[in-house]
Amino acid sequence: MTVHNLYIFDRNGTCLHYSEWNRKKQAGISKEEEYKLMYGMLFSIRSFVNCRKDGFMSFHTSRYKLHYYETPTGIKLVMNTDLGVQNCRDTLQQIYSTLYVEYIVKNPLCVLGESLQSDLFNSKLDSFIRALPFFNIRAA
Repeated sequence: MTVHNLYIFDRNGTCLHYSEWNRKKQAGISKEEEYKLMYGMLFSIRSFVNCRKDGFMSFHTSRYKLHYYETPTGIKLVMNTDLGVQNCRDTLQQIYSTLYVEYIVKNPLCVLGESLQSDLFNSKLDSFIRALPFFNIRAA
């Protein structure tokens, strides 16, 4: 099992952060286009599942599983993993509450709504992801 990548979007669809760990194939398009396509896909999927109480939590294809968490403030966290990983809602919630809030929201040098430029956040996020029980670099 492994983690491929993580996106963090704001409520307007701006990609605030992107990290990748075990991604085998690149999309063949610019990162900006990839962010727009990912956000557009999320927007479309959410429109289909608005009737559920807990909303959209995950989606899978034959190659990967997409895990989704949206905060009350509209921050969206998206993690792509392999198919063997179970629900990551708690993991995404923990990334938001212990990393994003602590190192971005509470940091007066970080401007909310702009791309995240915190080396501390990046290193803490990388350590957090690598410590997950389902992170295995050889599984990529």
